Amino acid sequence: MSEVPLLKLENIGKEYYGNRVLSNVNFSLMPGEILGLVGENGAGKSTLMNILFGMPVISATGGYEGNVIFDGKPVRFTSPTQALAAGIGMVHQEFSLIPGFTATENIQLNREVLNPSLLEYIFSYRMSTLNRSAMRGRADKAIRTLGVDISPDMIVAEMPVGYKQFIEIAREIDREQTRLLFLDEPTAVLTETEAEILLEALKKLAESGIAIVFISHRLNEVKELCDRIVVLRDGEVIQEADAKTASVRDIASWMVGRAVSETPESSSSKPHEIHNETALKVEHLWVDMPGETVRDVSFEVKKGEIFGIGGLAGHGKLGIPNGIMGLYPAGGSVTLFGERTPLNKPRKALDKKMAFVSEDRRGVGLLLGERIDWNITFTAMQVQGRFLKGIPGLLQLRDDAAMAEATENLIRLLDIKCTGPGQHAGELSGGNQQKVCLAKAFVLQPDLLLVSEPTRGIDVGAKTLVLDALRRYNEENGTTILITSSELEELRSICDRIAIVGEGRIAGVLPARRPAEDFGMLMMGQIPHDEMEATA
Repeated sequence: MSEVPLLKLENIGKEYYGNRVLSNVNFSLMPGEILGLVGENGAGKSTLMNILFGMPVISATGGYEGNVIFDGKPVRFTSPTQALAAGIGMVHQEFSLIPGFTATENIQLNREVLNPSLLEYIFSYRMSTLNRSAMRGRADKAIRTLGVDISPDMIVAEMPVGYKQFIEIAREIDREQTRLLFLDEPTAVLTETEAEILLEALKKLAESGIAIVFISHRLNEVKELCDRIVVLRDGEVIQEADAKTASVRDIASWMVGRAVSETPESSSSKPHEIHNETALKVEHLWVDMPGETVRDVSFEVKKGEIFGIGGLAGHGKLGIPNGIMGLYPAGGSVTLFGERTPLNKPRKALDKKMAFVSEDRRGVGLLLGERIDWNITFTAMQVQGRFLKGIPGLLQLRDDAAMAEATENLIRLLDIKCTGPGQHAGELSGGNQQKVCLAKAFVLQPDLLLVSEPTRGIDVGAKTLVLDALRRYNEENGTTILITSSELEELRSICDRIAIVGEGRIAGVLPARRPAEDFGMLMMGQIPHDEMEATA
């Protein structure tokens, strides 16, 4: 390994809208080294990556302080094109794929292989035709480098979220000049098996000399993969440590500035009231959601229960809440407190006092160009007529004071890091955007709350806060909650029962107190012999 750093940061600082987000950040990265960059949501990780990748938002908001030294030379990228040309790739937390294109077309976008043509020499390269065979071969090589079996001809819109993440990474490693790769929460949407495959692929990339900055809230993965760890807190480097010798508890404590348990407390030690009355009854539900098809699902949830849905990516667990809420074509029967709920009509679901926190916070959950208070209160205003003053049906105006009060209470409850209710949702970190989605659902005061991937992209401290907020909301209001998550331990920490979905059907339902191995058996298609609930 070279003794000259590939990347060196000197006193990097940044302000957004008068809010200091980075202060005197210093560290270096050697060729072939894997650096774990960790910190709470809002600690400044994504802002730092935006600086290093030349994202336009940095120059549009006054630039940054300090110096970036890349390959021994000072650089100050003002666009991603410049960073790419220098050999820097980045996989953002949110996907940037074209849904209607194939895997090959997305991986090869702007680097297409062209067939030579006489017209090209007479007119321009635009008269050339695509060498689709060569493009497909390059795309297939990049995908196989990651150790996954994804067809280069598969349309992105038809992929489960895990596949999309692999295509994002394949696109970056296909660039021949890549020497430094930034990965922002690359395993957040992956199952444990998929994450293991990716980590092995990243180790091989590092052995070939590519340096990697790995941002993740999965601290066990950071320890397994990385050589060193840099911890950011409130925009400053708090700690640098050897990844192999630092414990998960140490890293978590450095991140949040207090002691943090490595394992979530089981909800079984915190009993809450569950009624015999059935709150939600789902019978023979099918949902046509690309990559998450539901074929025939039946289950019941009791009033006041926290019911979990888990399973491998692409097997249909995300399709269940999306189908119940009418966001994708669905059939079968959904009954809420004894009344049939029409499918394929989202407004009807809201009128039935159901609320949904989508796994797609940017595409479905938020109005990124609007204020936080608008995002939190708008649905309640539109559906329930709240946060309005005046004469109903004649003249009503927005009640700004009520909106501000409700928003400020939820900002405190969920510890949303922001400048205030007037800040735009698009300016928040991914984890804080997720908290806004949760606040938006709480305001609706639902009888049934459906939450999909509630802690995706959220740090260890915020994860505990969000799960505690859901548990407290359930206990204080008696709200029935259905949670879908890719993280089994998350479900076991908060749920009363957990259903495992396999190939679009319920493989089985078990009490959350059952050992993790039993749920793993269900995911593999094997049924534990004792205490197994009947599958419909």
